[in-house]
Amino acid sequence: MDSLEDRIVRLEDRAGIQDLAARYFLATDDDDYATLAQCFARDAKFDATGFEGGAGRDAIIAFLKAARSGMGQTVHTIDYAHVNLTGKDTATGVVTAHLEIGMGGETVYAAVRYIDEYAREDGEWRISSRAMKVVHVGSWDQVGSSLSTPLNVRWPGGEPAPSDLPRPG
Repeated sequence: MDSLEDRIVRLEDRAGIQDLAARYFLATDDDDYATLAQCFARDAKFDATGFEGGAGRDAIIAFLKAARSGMGQTVHTIDYAHVNLTGKDTATGVVTAHLEIGMGGETVYAAVRYIDEYAREDGEWRISSRAMKVVHVGSWDQVGSSLSTPLNVRWPGGEPAPSDLPRPG
């Protein structure tokens, strides 16, 4: 059995990564790009289906600023953060969230999963890789059927597309 100290360190690391997920969403909703930049490792990667993403902290922040320039107010709500510590300074995780986004003159609602890798950098947990996968997205009037149609990703102004995470079978 691991020592009590080792077990406490693992709990602290898990809590640190879960706090990182919350800090990312708060900074995003507040357009706090200085805090948002600190959520990412210097050489991080970010991609999102249908969007270009970025490689490196500066490119990621430029991508997020550009993406958010077409948005109004947003609300990112974490459903859960599943963390798997893979080493002393590395981890993987899945963060699920629901998003409310002012976009294209309407409010859209979405469910997403962030498939993450984390690294401890300068003593802090940071996102080293993030892939945003869309379960569904649509305007409020489309939410009632958004999980019962094969083309349930409906960004305003875009063509309807299938979910990145369709129900198996």
